[in-house]
Amino acid sequence: MDMKMALRQQQNEIDEYEIYLRLAKRCKNPKNREIFEKIASQELKHYEFWKKITKKELKPRFWRVYFYTFLATVFGVSFAVKLMEKGEEKAQEFYLQIAKEYPEAKKIYEDEKNHELMLINMLKDSKLLYAGAVVLGMNDALVELTGTLTGVALAFDNARYVGITGIIMGVAASLSMAGSAYLEARESANEEIDPKKYALYTGISYIITTVLVVFPFFIFESAKSALVLMFVNAALAIIVYNFYIAVARDEDFVKRVKEMFLITFGVAFISFLIGYFVNKYFGIEI
Repeated sequence: MDMKMALRQQQNEIDEYEIYLRLAKRCKNPKNREIFEKIASQELKHYEFWKKITKKELKPRFWRVYFYTFLATVFGVSFAVKLMEKGEEKAQEFYLQIAKEYPEAKKIYEDEKNHELMLINMLKDSKLLYAGAVVLGMNDALVELTGTLTGVALAFDNARYVGITGIIMGVAASLSMAGSAYLEARESANEEIDPKKYALYTGISYIITTVLVVFPFFIFESAKSALVLMFVNAALAIIVYNFYIAVARDEDFVKRVKEMFLITFGVAFISFLIGYFVNKYFGIEI
């Protein structure tokens, strides 16, 4: 028996017991509260199993407890809990390794791999409910603004002019998108979605994306130099958001990123060609 590994597992179980217990106490949704309480009781049983082996009493690491409760508050419970559970693969393997010596470990392995994930997937996460609105706002802003600003920057090599164009476009488009999102949500069959919230999430995600894309044009004099940072910011936004969705929804991160990169940078490339020919054949300089 690897005692260091056993102690590590024991520590993780008591940490996660405390995390689930806190999530249950602060949860307004009765169904979610019941799920968290069930998982917490399982984690406590797993801790007691390791305690019999190690003969040691451990306390939760509160930095880890605070970290995951913070993630749950800001990004939603689905993201926080599934991110935490993704680190349990080695633990599951260890349970199988010791199953011959400790038959109870097989039952814990089944809890970790099946029952807990089943319970987690039953969670009602309001933040994840509006993820579609964030996708709508963010994706539309990335495609429209990176494409249009690439074309404008290559036609008119004046960064401030391009930046102002981006702000006007971003604000106008965010209001338009929010209105469209409101109408879309109002016609949706999902009664849990509040049309006003859906519109708000869409509009805010559009504006935040606009800021990320546009601000390089206010720190560089050359629009072409600003384009480089604009694309870096766009790439980071795509990676970060798709990581969030991939974890929270158990989706393929690489596939999602590839799709969004292809759409966003494909449109930007077409706009690059348009801007290049406008600049070359019309010779417009502002």
